[in-house]
Amino acid sequence: MKNSIQNTLKAAVERLAAKNIDSPRLDAEILLAHVLNCRRLTLYVDSQRILPLQDVLKFNELVNQRLNGLPVAYIVGSKEFFGLKFAVNENVLIPRPETEILTEFVGEYLRGLDDEVIFADLGVGSGAIAISILKFVKNARAVAVDISEAALEVAKFNSSKFHVEDRIKFYCGDLFAPLTGKFNAIVSNPPYIPTCELKTLQTEVKREPQLALDGGEDGLSFYRRILRDAPRFLVDGGLLAVEVGINQGSAVKNLFEAANFDEVTILNDLAGLERVVTGKFFC
Repeated sequence: MKNSIQNTLKAAVERLAAKNIDSPRLDAEILLAHVLNCRRLTLYVDSQRILPLQDVLKFNELVNQRLNGLPVAYIVGSKEFFGLKFAVNENVLIPRPETEILTEFVGEYLRGLDDEVIFADLGVGSGAIAISILKFVKNARAVAVDISEAALEVAKFNSSKFHVEDRIKFYCGDLFAPLTGKFNAIVSNPPYIPTCELKTLQTEVKREPQLALDGGEDGLSFYRRILRDAPRFLVDGGLLAVEVGINQGSAVKNLFEAANFDEVTILNDLAGLERVVTGKFFC
């Protein structure tokens, strides 16, 4: 029974745990389910099934990549977000569950507006935020901006995968630079890690694009730039919503208020951490 699913998983979990991988069991299950092209539940239902040697070798190859610090999402080429499985690679930030707070808030706001609405996603990355909103707000259109052409290719692929390509336009550029017109809402999950903290990040996080992580000296550079220009691109009473890092909520809220935004609110994630700052701009 050496090459049973159960034993193969057990050996991998032990290897990952020995290297202090945060979630060794989960990572091993995701990787083996990927190799076998099955659901994780199948690994339990068929735990005694003997695996072909080629599957075991492929699995061990992926485990080695994980041991070398490559995130699971990059290894398998996808990450679930808002109930959708997005394609990802090393050109885009890996979507994280806490970003669903931002996505849901903006989606509900747009859903409450009459007629067709349009929003902008600054730093679109994989497209997780914009595409998720479009999937659940049928009267919405989007424009998506990223400074990375490679990231835009991933987002374009995902827009086609989820059949919203006819409702989203992509632009390569720096924040608002390529945009014209006004939007009902602007959403962004900008880089917010202070430059000095980049070297202290976990190994796997360091594998993600630095452009999507580096928020400048104090981590607030992109918020200042967004707030400087956002009023020119919002309709009267339009919404600006951004994700923030741990302990940045109050500082970003102050920036909103200094930029004359009203109804400024901090939203917490499920762990009780400040995660999103929102505000409206009235002309």
